[in-house]
Amino acid sequence: MSSPSNAAAGAPQNPVVLIPARLASTRLPNKPLADIAGLPMIVQVMRRAEAAKCGPVVVACAEPEILSAVEAAGGRGILTRPDHPSGSDRIFEALEQLDPDGLHDAVINVQGDLPTLAPHLPQDALALLADPAVDIATLAAPIINPAERDNPNVVKAVVSAGPNSTSGRALYFTRATAPHGDGPLWHHIGLYVYRREALARFVGLPPSGLEQREKLEQLRALEAGMRVDVAFVDTIPLGVDTPADLEQAKKELEHTTGTGAKD
Repeated sequence: MSSPSNAAAGAPQNPVVLIPARLASTRLPNKPLADIAGLPMIVQVMRRAEAAKCGPVVVACAEPEILSAVEAAGGRGILTRPDHPSGSDRIFEALEQLDPDGLHDAVINVQGDLPTLAPHLPQDALALLADPAVDIATLAAPIINPAERDNPNVVKAVVSAGPNSTSGRALYFTRATAPHGDGPLWHHIGLYVYRREALARFVGLPPSGLEQREKLEQLRALEAGMRVDVAFVDTIPLGVDTPADLEQAKKELEHTTGTGAKD
């Protein structure tokens, strides 16, 4: 069931955007500082989060080098412990430092490796928290490329929703091809919006069995009975995990004249 405090909750009044970032990526070391169209990738992500106009934007930095890059670009960062097991833990520490009085009632977690993020995506997820029963909101787009259907690197969201719905309730997330049968398959996009109390509860839970089996952190919330809703969108931001992804991001942004593409 949902958090008891959600009974009186409504649309968040004072959200904050937090972007976790660390240098210790195994497939692409130092990727937050990788140059994309003249700016470090973390700054490109920060610019797009700012363009969403959902609230103040703060980078939760694992290392001083990231903090320096953010501040040099005029942004705000908070230095966190380098040994957090997940981005959720990192943003929670940053939130506690940033806002010990609990003024921010929702947290938008934008991953630090999404330099092509469309500004409307955080807005689409945040809108789902207008329903007081929703603890966490996220996004999914229809799978168009047949190669993605059976790719375990493409996480699928299994969602309860009507045929013409613009959102629905998440039942499961999986690396397998699911659900079976005719109908859309949904490519999960790893952007989350938490009610503040939901984030506090989530990071206090131990890793769940299905989370460890699928290697998908969001399953911890579902196994704990938290409600996760999914907004259906038509664009998938490029996640930069490999050198090839980085080159693709450079190609996409090098001629862009929108917010954050260039100084």
